[in-house]
Amino acid sequence: MNPQRLRNKIADIDGKDYGFYQTLLGTYAFPAFKLLIEQIPKDPYAPSHAGIYKIIVKRNDPLIIDWQIRSKTAEIAFRDFIARLFYKASAAVSGIRRGTGNSGIITINRPGQTVIERNNVIIDKEHIEVRCFIGLPAKGRKINAAAAQKMLLVELPEIVESSLFERYIDIGALKAHIETAEDAEFLRGKLADLALTAFISNGAILPRESGLSDKPLIKDAAIAFQSPKTLETHISLPHCGTISGMGIPKGVTLIVGGGFHGKSTLLEAVAMGIYNHIPGDGREYCVSVPQTVKIRAYSGRSITKTDISPFIQNLPYGKDTKEFSSANASGSTSQAAAIMESVEADAEVLLMDEDTCAANFMIRDDKMRRLVVQKDEPITPYIDRVRQLYTEKGISSILALGGSGDYFAVSDLVIQMRNYRPIDVTERAREIAQRDDSVNPPMREEIFNTNERCPFGESINPLNEYKKKRIIARDIRTISFGRQTIDLSDLEQLIELAQIKAIGYAIDYGKKYMDKKTALKTIVDQILSDINKKGLDVLTKRNSGDFSLFRGIELAAAINRMRGIEMHQTKNLQRDSNLK
Repeated sequence: MNPQRLRNKIADIDGKDYGFYQTLLGTYAFPAFKLLIEQIPKDPYAPSHAGIYKIIVKRNDPLIIDWQIRSKTAEIAFRDFIARLFYKASAAVSGIRRGTGNSGIITINRPGQTVIERNNVIIDKEHIEVRCFIGLPAKGRKINAAAAQKMLLVELPEIVESSLFERYIDIGALKAHIETAEDAEFLRGKLADLALTAFISNGAILPRESGLSDKPLIKDAAIAFQSPKTLETHISLPHCGTISGMGIPKGVTLIVGGGFHGKSTLLEAVAMGIYNHIPGDGREYCVSVPQTVKIRAYSGRSITKTDISPFIQNLPYGKDTKEFSSANASGSTSQAAAIMESVEADAEVLLMDEDTCAANFMIRDDKMRRLVVQKDEPITPYIDRVRQLYTEKGISSILALGGSGDYFAVSDLVIQMRNYRPIDVTERAREIAQRDDSVNPPMREEIFNTNERCPFGESINPLNEYKKKRIIARDIRTISFGRQTIDLSDLEQLIELAQIKAIGYAIDYGKKYMDKKTALKTIVDQILSDINKKGLDVLTKRNSGDFSLFRGIELAAAINRMRGIEMHQTKNLQRDSNLK
């Protein structure tokens, strides 16, 4: 059908109930693109994801922007760039609600400061497909035909031209966008060869605009990062040449200093280094090992049959800590569980900020050790295990501390932040530790064992009380899944609502692999393998373009936080190494 046919169909339903918009379902051939209307909400107040609208252009059309895709990273960056252009053009043309509910809006899943895989723009050998939301206009619950005709026949073509026509696109900006992502990915790939956990480039702007914004603090108000000479590392990148910055080596690293001097800011940059960032973010060349996990205490979370015995034993009333379960975990047990679940999920680096950790889990000082002897204290603090995690498991730790110098004795590197500038104070810290006559943390002789757990698929139910599938991401920290809410508040490295929704659907998708015999890590690896082969669309038959890619660590963490999930422990399960 052509645009004139669409115009006539809209005119025929003017003033009718909103449900008559269903008559517009179909494919419409515009001069430079096709519009596929696959699903229309039956109510103007329906959420944006209730509609499915797709715009398809041919890559060989001389009007359309195209790019020679040379890598997966380049493809993701190209798609990301198109999505940003479409979002910007949509906001300029139709960013204001016109009518009731979501009337009058054309938009796309909003990208943030990172370049990650999303399914709002899809590319194959022949086509580029943009999946957007169109809030067809209404007055009350009646169709506003004139506004609908303007949206679909005037505004939408303008948006397509602004975001997909080559003559309107800054090719230099597109090139920089792709090359920045490729350089960051290359840099991240060099960390293992250099035995580093993270790299922070000189000149980086680490502070953010505010606690509610991930945008950089304006340069005039921010202090650019500068590595200490002792830690300075030089790396040659494919596009921007040789850069320098601070390399954080494997092992136990402390970030210390007074309050408000930048400890948490540096730790946050490491935590967000798992993502590639857009040009101008300030952290373009701040990268960390992909399996880097931020750990915190979070009282009240659910835990299912997790072995927390390396940290907590001999609880009152003889409660088992090798298969520990709780519907309302304490700060210390929640932090112990988060660590052990991350170890189970193959974490390589653990990040902890003293401000968000359970104090009694992190340290027991000399005086407390003398008063409360070990046999009367169920908690083995992290300071007693941090070196063992590294020597036995190869898991590094980066800790932001302001009040506990006892960690000097177990650290490999100590960085002091002073006025947002890092200083290598490792030697001074060692001198202090050697002169201290306090009781040193005991070294644990037992092997740091971890057991794998197998989830039961039948214990995961996405149906609500009306027997309808209910998987909704209402905010970046919660998933409404069936009759329960999965609380993800302590998973600080999740950054987009679309990731949360994708995780919810991935849990439901992964049920088919949960046969009571397969370990959680293997299940997560299989889900990610399917996504890698078939894209995020594999998670559901209904693809409205509102999924973003997540890590296996966060998917496992979400499953671990489900209330009512059943699991059992097993040891030495064989895994398919191709899935890792």
